Amino acid sequence: MAASILVRRCQVWLCWTPSRLQTGYLREALNMQMSFAAVHQVKKKEAKLLKKQVPHDISRITKRALHATLLCFQEVMLTSERYEVQRLPFAHVSDRDLSFFEHLMPGRVITDVDELKPFNVDWLKTVRGSSKVLLKPRTTEEVSEVLRYCNKRNLAVNPQGGNTGLVGGSVPVFDEIILSTALMNQVISFNTVSGILVCQAGCILESLNQYLEQQDFIMPLDLAAKGSCHIGGNVATNAGGLRLLRYGSLRGTVLGLEAVLADGSILNCLSSLRKDNTGYDLKQLFIGSEGTLGMVTAVSVLCPRKPKAVNLAFLGCPGFSQVLRTFTTCKGMLGEILSAYEFMDNECMELVKRHLNLVNPVAESPFYVLIETSGSNSAHDEEKLSNFLEHVMASNLVADGTLASEDKKIQMLWALRERITEALTCDGYIYKYDISLPVEKLYDLVTDTRARLGRTAKNVVGYGHLGDGNLHLNITAESYSHSLLEAIEPYVYEWTSQYHGSISAEHGLGFKKKHYIHYSKPQEAVLLMQQFKAMLDPKGILNPYKTLPIKAE
Repeated sequence: MAASILVRRCQVWLCWTPSRLQTGYLREALNMQMSFAAVHQVKKKEAKLLKKQVPHDISRITKRALHATLLCFQEVMLTSERYEVQRLPFAHVSDRDLSFFEHLMPGRVITDVDELKPFNVDWLKTVRGSSKVLLKPRTTEEVSEVLRYCNKRNLAVNPQGGNTGLVGGSVPVFDEIILSTALMNQVISFNTVSGILVCQAGCILESLNQYLEQQDFIMPLDLAAKGSCHIGGNVATNAGGLRLLRYGSLRGTVLGLEAVLADGSILNCLSSLRKDNTGYDLKQLFIGSEGTLGMVTAVSVLCPRKPKAVNLAFLGCPGFSQVLRTFTTCKGMLGEILSAYEFMDNECMELVKRHLNLVNPVAESPFYVLIETSGSNSAHDEEKLSNFLEHVMASNLVADGTLASEDKKIQMLWALRERITEALTCDGYIYKYDISLPVEKLYDLVTDTRARLGRTAKNVVGYGHLGDGNLHLNITAESYSHSLLEAIEPYVYEWTSQYHGSISAEHGLGFKKKHYIHYSKPQEAVLLMQQFKAMLDPKGILNPYKTLPIKAE
């Protein structure tokens, strides 16, 4: 079959309802009733792609309503009680403190118990604090005044962006003051020649991308939580996401930042230069520091041009070895246009089908891969992708697949991968692990964990960014079980360390992983980090109980 004919056939989609598909586990959930019909079935050694009818009749409900319904409005146990944490000797918020905050930012001091609830609980509903105050500054100067005051009063502060964190780093452990970036959402400047964006920390990632697309650019970062996460939180956690394979990490694309230190000092390193070799690169201290060294208030980001041609292939593979060989072939044949390579096991597919009513667009397989290409010439890209698909199917690396090149259809396929976390929350209590490993060992951890836990776990699934060696291992149970947690930890961390991996690829350490840092970092490195913390925040008021253990283990 000629390559051009193959591509044209792959692009046939039927019965598409042009409602805007919102993927990401913190935007509107989709309740889909799906039907589809096979048009061409792939035969072994035949380079044909299966064409499927696309989901239709999309209705919507809000994420928070869905989440509350799923959890039957059950109260989340206090973090301090579940994990037996002792409160550090910080001061308690007084009426005098509230008066100061109200005078500084009138109408932006939240003390109502019901209003505070969603800010005290993480999205996974696994940790809960008991903060009595939420502050919403609009400017860096207001953040500075707040931190200067809190430092003098010894009041602990919990910086918070979109509260999409998955390791308990974005919510209080006790009664820390929540300092939100929700109203710090302004674009400061954008240079259409250099592609450099400067904005406040509270800008929502998806909103920034929409703003840039109007000027033919995109953000170098893409996450499932893009509809809710803030760019400041992304930087503070050094978030990875779906575009890292193509554009690299935030440590490379963030050119500068502004941060407020614990004593209220404003550190302005908001450079818009791609080259600046004067002294230490201080911004790197704050990227990935999870709000423990300072609160990021603005960032400068290098943004790539918007690709003129984007294609997405969703393929079924008979085994993980074929997933790896397909990736190797993919890198060799697609080269510069390859922008994402994601994988998920069939257990993940079953979860999104069962809980979210999504439909598998290809024949059932043990594994699935999602390959995205992006470039400047559609004909060139389609020819390369077509040749690649013919090759992997003829080589029996791929059993079935479907292809999309239109935005809405691309988003529909991405939803199968991006909404796995959402489906997991519907399955029960989640034990979530974000691991970096050599790619050849990536799925072995899932297999070994599944064998270790047996029937004590409801589901053990694996998915992630295979292109950069990042596994998301998830274990679900009907409810929280301390005995199950003990069976998982530190086993998962020991296994990861044995193969020279990292216990946190992109989520950070937060509250849940801080005591396990030594599985990835030597004691000398941890000690040096603690010294940085003591120097920049001697009273420890910034995001306490997170990221670092009290002392090196």
